[in-house]
Amino acid sequence: MIILFVLVFILVVDLYSFKGIKLLVSGIENNIIKYGIYIFYWLIPLLLLFFLVYFRALAPYERDPAIFKNFSLLGGFFILFYVPKLVFIIFHLADDIMHIGKLLVHKISSYGNIPVSGDVPAISRAKFLTQIGIITAAIPFASILYGMAKGRFNFRISHEKLSFKNLPASFDGFKIIQISDIHIGSFYGHEGQVKKAVELINEQNPDMILFTGDLVNNFAEELNGWVSILKKMHAKYGMYSILGNHDYGDYYDWKDEDEKMNNLERIKQAHRDIGFKLLLNESSEIEVNQEKFTLIGIENWGLPPFPQYGDLKLAMNGVEKSGFKLLMSHDPSHWDAEVIKDTTIDLTLSGHTHGMQFGINIGNKQWSPVKYKYPRWAGLYRENNQYLYVNRGFGYLGFPGRVGMPPEITVIELKSA
Repeated sequence: MIILFVLVFILVVDLYSFKGIKLLVSGIENNIIKYGIYIFYWLIPLLLLFFLVYFRALAPYERDPAIFKNFSLLGGFFILFYVPKLVFIIFHLADDIMHIGKLLVHKISSYGNIPVSGDVPAISRAKFLTQIGIITAAIPFASILYGMAKGRFNFRISHEKLSFKNLPASFDGFKIIQISDIHIGSFYGHEGQVKKAVELINEQNPDMILFTGDLVNNFAEELNGWVSILKKMHAKYGMYSILGNHDYGDYYDWKDEDEKMNNLERIKQAHRDIGFKLLLNESSEIEVNQEKFTLIGIENWGLPPFPQYGDLKLAMNGVEKSGFKLLMSHDPSHWDAEVIKDTTIDLTLSGHTHGMQFGINIGNKQWSPVKYKYPRWAGLYRENNQYLYVNRGFGYLGFPGRVGMPPEITVIELKSA
C-alpha cells in the first residue's frame, strides 16, 4: 500500500511537473540537450521507486542500523526532490487556471453573441510564471540539501538564566546541560559528528547533564559502538536521564512481549553504561554543601496516541512541597496536563518535538508547523512561577536533516533570587 501510494503520488506530480519542464526547454533547439534533460528528469523518480522497492524487500532486516539509515536517506531524497516540485507546480498550475478562465470567458462571450475582438491571444505569461516557479522551487531545494548535508550536524548552544526564590544559595550559578532526542541510530556512519558534539558539551563545564529521552529510534542494536563515545560526557555532580516514547520499542512488530522487554532492558542498561542514572518514576536529591534540591524523572507521558507510562504522583512520593524541584518529562504536553495544574514543580525540561526539524529562528522570533500540534514546542515557557524548557533535540528521525532548526545543546544556569 505504501509503494502504491508513493507510485500514484510520483506519477501525478511528475507528469504535471514535466508539462512545465517541456515549456521551459521549448526554446532549446539542440535535441541532444533537450532530450538529455527529459531523461535526467525521469531518471530521478525511477531511481527513487527502484530503491523504495529494494529497501522494502530488506524490511525484515531493518533492525540493522545501516538498513535504517538507507530508509532514512531514501525519505530524505524524496523530500529533497518533491517539495520543490510541489512549489513548482503551484506556479505552473496558476497559469493553467488563468488560461482556462480566459477560455471559459471566451466561450460564454461567443455563446451570448457578445462581440469579441480577434481570437484568444496566446498566454505570454505562461513561460514567465513557469520560470518564476522553477526559481522559487530552487529555494526549498537548496535549503533541504543544506539541511541534509550540514544542518543536522550544526549543533547550537542555547543559554538560559533562570532565577528561583526557593533555590538554595549553594546552587546559585549551578550549570545544567540539557540534551534530548539523541536518536543514536540515525547517526550511523557519522561518529565524528557525535564526538564533536560530546566535546562541545564538555567544553561548557556543566555541573550536571540531564538527558530527556529517546536515546534510540527503536532498537538496542543501534547503540553498538556508541556507548564508548557517549560515556565521555562528564559533569561534576553527575548525569541523569529518562526514557522517551521511542525507547520502549512500541513502533515495531515484535515476535513476542519477551523480545520487546529484552530490547527495553538492554536500552536501560545502555543508559547506565553511558553513565546516566536512569530515573523511572522516581526522584533523586542533588546535594551541594549540605543543601539540596529534588530532581524528578518520569517515564514517557504523552497525549494519545503516545504512551502514558509516566506516574508523576509515584515519582513525587515523599518529595518536599516547598523545596526546589526540577522535573524531567520527555513530552511537553505533560506540563499542561499535570504539572502546572497539580504541582509546585519549579522547572520542567522536555524534548520530543525536534522543532519538527524544520522552521525559522530569527532573533527572538521562531516558527515551525509543529506549533499547531504542540503549543509548547521549543524554548522557554512560563506560567506564574513555573517554567518549562523544550529542547529542540540532539538528533533527527525520519528526515535525515534539519532546516532552520539546528540540533540543540541547552545550557541552563540556575540563580538564587
